[in-house]
Amino acid sequence: MSLSYVARRVAFFVLIIWLAATSIFAIVRLAPGNPVSYQIGRMAQQGGAIQNGPALIEQYKKQFGLDKSVLHQYGSYMTQLLHLNLGYSIADFPTKTTTLIGQALPWTLGLLFSTIVISFVIGSLLGGLMAWRTTPRVVRQLLPGLMALSAIPYYLVALGLLYVFAYKTQLLPPNGSRSVLDHTTGFAAIPDILRHSILPALSIILAVTGFWMLGTRSTMISVLGSDYLLLAEAKGLRDTRVFLRYALRTAIVPQITVLAVWIGGVLSGAILVETVFAYPGLGKLLVNAINGRDYPVIEGVGLVIVISVAGALLLLDLLFPLLEPRVRYERHA
Repeated sequence: MSLSYVARRVAFFVLIIWLAATSIFAIVRLAPGNPVSYQIGRMAQQGGAIQNGPALIEQYKKQFGLDKSVLHQYGSYMTQLLHLNLGYSIADFPTKTTTLIGQALPWTLGLLFSTIVISFVIGSLLGGLMAWRTTPRVVRQLLPGLMALSAIPYYLVALGLLYVFAYKTQLLPPNGSRSVLDHTTGFAAIPDILRHSILPALSIILAVTGFWMLGTRSTMISVLGSDYLLLAEAKGLRDTRVFLRYALRTAIVPQITVLAVWIGGVLSGAILVETVFAYPGLGKLLVNAINGRDYPVIEGVGLVIVISVAGALLLLDLLFPLLEPRVRYERHA
């Protein structure tokens, strides 16, 4: 891999971030009115006493730079991004946007990382078994039912699990990340946190596993009959070793490429799941920000999502030659 190739990919990554930041800036301002007037109006509807409303609105618009032209706001926005400053939340002023994102990001990352790894491993293994010639027939007949769940939207799976396990049987908590009466901290709080994360995680895993099963099954079929498989069998290697080390290992390489692309889809689904279960991640933060027209938070969360997906693609693009030595980008760059 040449240095010029790495430089081009990094430059392309920076271009994507700039285009995404510009698009997000423009989209959030398409809504009529301004967020300050909306916040003041909502406070008045809730019975709050608002004195000197127009003067207060103008003061806050000046505080957040909303009294300037759109081009001036854009220039200020890009300058702040260069200094890694996402500004202050309008709905939770004077809390910084980075503070709110920092509180929500670990929950989303934990949920996203665990569900992607679990669904990828299980889906790849089951998909390989569906195509493997020695897999029992009863297993091949049962597995397609799990694949059908990939056609169901995340939030419908979440609602179904919520009804069965939270309201009908009451085996698991319906929402949140901690029990209201549980005030434990440190490692003692882990069991309660894990218990609250089971339903959100299971919603994503059930909706995604079938996708990996279908992809691995397709690539496994193309692997069967290869010369190296015949050679491995001729050596008298155990069927399990041939399946795992030779067949499945080769079949999942294309799936790894899809993995980085699929992160965006899983992340968007996780946002809906977090909303259903009131899980304190980026999804819940984004929905609250949209409802409150909190421009800085919407821009900040959107930018974090874009950077996560684009960063995963960049990392995969740079590491893929190590995973598949037959690929040499210098020939095609």
